[in-house]
Amino acid sequence: MADKSAFASAKDHFAKPDTLPAAGTQIVVTGAHLKDWGHRPGKQFRHLLDRANTLHAAGHTLTEIRTVLEGEFPPAPAQLALHAPGTVEFHENIQIGDPDEAHNVNMVRETMTALMRTPTIEAGAIMPDACPSGPVGTIPVGGVAAARNAIHPGMHSADICCSVMITDLGFVDPKKVLDAAQSITHFGPGGQRNGQRFTMSLKLLDAFRENPFLNTQKSLQLAQEHMGTQGDGNHFLFVGRSRKTGRTAIVTHHGSRGPGAVLYKNGMTVAERFRKELSPKTLKQNAWIPADTDEGQAYWQALQLIREWTKDNHTAIHQATVEAMNAEVGDRYWNEHNFVFKRGDLYLHGKGATPAWADYAADATGLTLIPLNMSEPVLVTRGKDAAHGLGFSPHGAGRNFSRSEHKRRMGDVTPEQMLKAETEGLDVRFYAGGIDTTELPSSYKRAANVVRQIETYGLAEIEDYIDPYGCIMAGDIPPFWKNKKKTRQA
Repeated sequence: MADKSAFASAKDHFAKPDTLPAAGTQIVVTGAHLKDWGHRPGKQFRHLLDRANTLHAAGHTLTEIRTVLEGEFPPAPAQLALHAPGTVEFHENIQIGDPDEAHNVNMVRETMTALMRTPTIEAGAIMPDACPSGPVGTIPVGGVAAARNAIHPGMHSADICCSVMITDLGFVDPKKVLDAAQSITHFGPGGQRNGQRFTMSLKLLDAFRENPFLNTQKSLQLAQEHMGTQGDGNHFLFVGRSRKTGRTAIVTHHGSRGPGAVLYKNGMTVAERFRKELSPKTLKQNAWIPADTDEGQAYWQALQLIREWTKDNHTAIHQATVEAMNAEVGDRYWNEHNFVFKRGDLYLHGKGATPAWADYAADATGLTLIPLNMSEPVLVTRGKDAAHGLGFSPHGAGRNFSRSEHKRRMGDVTPEQMLKAETEGLDVRFYAGGIDTTELPSSYKRAANVVRQIETYGLAEIEDYIDPYGCIMAGDIPPFWKNKKKTRQA
């Protein structure tokens, strides 16, 4: 059975707090008294009221009751004020080369300035691939935020542990690797077909059941169904050759899929309760869970379990491809770029930012991967732990304008024409069949500029290039709700 000492149960924990005293209790001490004494409405309010009125019925005065409650139920800490504008600065590791980049950087600066007002934040940084990812005040892609005693679910986003893994397959034909991988992986909504699903570790499944954030029917179901899948958007399966050795390698890019999205939602629910109690003026997307609470410790553990699930997901696809090819396996390593890392007494939140210090995790090898776009090499880098990057490097090329703006700029050019012009000589495949033009190279920042800025700011040292043979993307997949509508109509 799951240990639910941290909270009565997952259901109770995510439910709205009950603020009424037990039935039959003579109400003399009210919620107004408790608020005056520094207590704030929450899951403990019913117990406070029960205890207070029991003490009153036994003849205690209000002063005595207040003293007893302070010993048994300490009042909530004082609310935290937002930092004054400009008080907490952030490091910029990004340059402007054209009007699109200027507009993009101005928006990133605006959102980072608002983000730095969050009471828990002590430092920030932006990478060369930075671009906005939501309303003003939302951590941008390519953003880093250092918080004290706080885990901010919104700062790792719903795509928790979005990450890249590489496996060296030796001197094998890259086309055969891509063919084998295409028959194994799965892009788009949902999981693998029945009979083709990968098995989730029973030990990891039991660990999910023991964590109140992960022990939900939906989370457990999706963790099993989504193993061996990659989702959509900018997630990919890339095959190329090492420029240093000439050996073929496979690189995958995806996050924690359904179970990660459920954890994010549950985490934001709990963080919002703390936000209302501790800092109601903080933007909702920047709500946090205090790391030293039972909830904070359980959420931190849930993040580590989701990380393990995501690594297993990458490994399942890679190993199945290895076995299909009967390939010689060389090095295999990975790194995440949507996650929270603890360093000293700070929690470092990287949103589309790659940890660039050697021992950021127990399985870190010192090497990390930075993909640029489908027509450019994947960079194999060694981080430099730059102070002005808070120890991070970029996760890719980033965008200077939105997907919709890219489509507008296409004009009369067809997806087929654009694909041919931008990926000539490469084997580019779209799992759903339709070409997703917003994932073509022109949708991203110029790769050469990003590489130059990595070197200019000393964020990482490039040790190898995996030159592209081809890749698989999800493709132009209609939103899931459109498919459901079509099914209902049929």
